[in-house]
Amino acid sequence: MRLFLFDIDGTLISGHGVGRIALTRAMQEMYGTAGAYERYDFRGMTDPRIVRDLLRGAGISEDIIRERLAACFDLYVTYLEALIADGHRVDVMPGVAEVVRALACHRDALVGLLTGNIERGARAKLLPTGLLSFFRIGAYGSDDADRRRLPAVARERAETLMGHAFPFDRVTIIGDTPLDVDCARSCGAMAVAVATGQHAADELAASGPDLLFTDFSDVPAAVHMLTQA
Repeated sequence: MRLFLFDIDGTLISGHGVGRIALTRAMQEMYGTAGAYERYDFRGMTDPRIVRDLLRGAGISEDIIRERLAACFDLYVTYLEALIADGHRVDVMPGVAEVVRALACHRDALVGLLTGNIERGARAKLLPTGLLSFFRIGAYGSDDADRRRLPAVARERAETLMGHAFPFDRVTIIGDTPLDVDCARSCGAMAVAVATGQHAADELAASGPDLLFTDFSDVPAAVHMLTQA
């Protein structure tokens, strides 16, 4: 059995900046600043890493960041859910719904998430898509701020759920940034890159993924390549 782990933003969905809007609002309210977020590269970063990078850059002490972090994320989720409920668009990427459903129905596949989003943020973003129930396990930014440590979290949860081992050579990590490829490389998983985010295909190719897709619009071909690799 193979474990497929999907990133969220830029891979499964486009939230059109909803996460950034909600998170910077929460930081501004909780800490009085969101730092230099206009110049910060959010792509592929975990939510806790984003907050710490921005606030440290703004001169906020580590003690204050840590003391208020849980409350900040509570506020973030509140803003995120309110924005989505008020009609902020969350669009599923081309072919993604069909690919996820096909993998979830495959007898030799387990489908999960590996994302820098905190778990409650991930759920809020995916809930309107109808896809959330297909992801049976997940590893999130709320589990560890270091993305490279998340594959081990996901694997442990998969093994607990299924009752058997998932060696990393039976794990596929799917994302839209070079950091997703790096995450897979760091643990020996298969790296799949898809150019539906903010990195062009040539940028992703330079990071050396095992498979590279422009998008998943050719569903039969995508499913075949993912399951036969």
